[in-house]
Amino acid sequence: MENKNIWNKYGDQEEKELVQLGEDYKTFLNRGKTERECVTEAVALAEAKGYRDLSGIIERGETLSAGDKVYAVNMKKSIALFIIGERPMTDGMNILGAHIDSPRLDIKQNPLYEDTDFAYLDTHYYGGIKKYQWVASPLALHGVVVKKDGTVITVAIGEDDSDPVFCITDLLIHLAGEQMSKKASVVIEGEDLNLLVGSRPMKKTDEAADKKEKELVKAQVLAILKEKYGMEEEDFLSAELEVVPAGKARDCGLDRSMILAYGQDDRICAYTSLAAILDTEKVDKTACCLLVDKEEIGSVGATGMTSRFFENTVAEIMERTGQYSELGLRRCLARSRMLSSDVSAGFDPTYAGVFEKKNAAFLGRGMSFNKFTGSRGKNGSNDANAEYIADLRRIFDEANVSFQTAELGKVDVGGGGTIAYILAEYGMEVIDSGLPVLNMHAMYELSSKADVYEAVRGYKAFLKNA
Repeated sequence: MENKNIWNKYGDQEEKELVQLGEDYKTFLNRGKTERECVTEAVALAEAKGYRDLSGIIERGETLSAGDKVYAVNMKKSIALFIIGERPMTDGMNILGAHIDSPRLDIKQNPLYEDTDFAYLDTHYYGGIKKYQWVASPLALHGVVVKKDGTVITVAIGEDDSDPVFCITDLLIHLAGEQMSKKASVVIEGEDLNLLVGSRPMKKTDEAADKKEKELVKAQVLAILKEKYGMEEEDFLSAELEVVPAGKARDCGLDRSMILAYGQDDRICAYTSLAAILDTEKVDKTACCLLVDKEEIGSVGATGMTSRFFENTVAEIMERTGQYSELGLRRCLARSRMLSSDVSAGFDPTYAGVFEKKNAAFLGRGMSFNKFTGSRGKNGSNDANAEYIADLRRIFDEANVSFQTAELGKVDVGGGGTIAYILAEYGMEVIDSGLPVLNMHAMYELSSKADVYEAVRGYKAFLKNA
């Protein structure tokens, strides 16, 4: 069995839609470089399509009925969107799930220091990265600073053309003999990922200031932060600041067939899932799009998939529709079907040796299904049932959606996981699905516009017909 390149299956109108979807996707990536920013953008897009905030509905004591569209936000880092279906919720839901966190560098809580006329911010890397990729590149700073009085300061520096950028320095090749002999995993140590933020000392105004203030470069940085954001050094204690690659998502290739951008794992699946549900109206079974945080570090914490946010939100919706009972909630979750949408490793001819070609995902051949993920002996995987896969084949074939199946590399080479196994614990049918990506977990990841278009079509077919 061989899946073919899908570009030539499109007519003029479909190509026009594909190009526009690519532009919309790039806009989402540019506006959503952190999980908070993704949620903010998702809320804006949802409200423009008539979705209402579930918390307000609960507060006002309103009810929900078939056709209503609502969303719920968890700590500004996760979001769930629902279209209430015609059938009882105890018949289950059709769920699209993805994550919106991506590998990055986080600023530590006590980060600012000066060393030899340079000011730095200490960082701690988040998720699986190749540390050496993060040096000598333009970087941006995104996030929030929350002051003791509750004031929230939004930070985004390094994206506008007029903004400064930041960087992590690297050792010049002329002096790097010892460094070049190290293993790639330790060429750059985690504690050496120090973000350079300044080199200009504060002007000395009087003798007293000269004696009191010795770290004048650090003082100048603090003065800028105070002037621009009203921020004191102690406010780093209650800040969430993320270091990400600076710059916008770009078309890649002379034919503009691909997109090169930061954070496509897994915002490519998050956006296509979101676009699918926002383009869906009435449904038979209740439809859900679930976008969560913390997948890159094990789905832990209050905003990760292992929290009770999703279960609690479903319970609230069942209450608003007059269907809630503890047994009813259990039946709803157990009878649901889910596409756990996460990226798959796209086949790269340059590194063909780590792939088993017959069971690899290829860019430009449609969305990808992984019956199982995990590593080596399927360790830590969800393994989808054959009956479920057969029904999905029917749904996608009837909708003329191109798809492929894949594994994450050769059996003994590596592997990875998604949020699939967590939802499967409810007893629902779950399969890993998503889009193939090259350069996964690098600063700039590569995807195919055709796969983005096909994924939205596929996710819509799933929400309507699963």
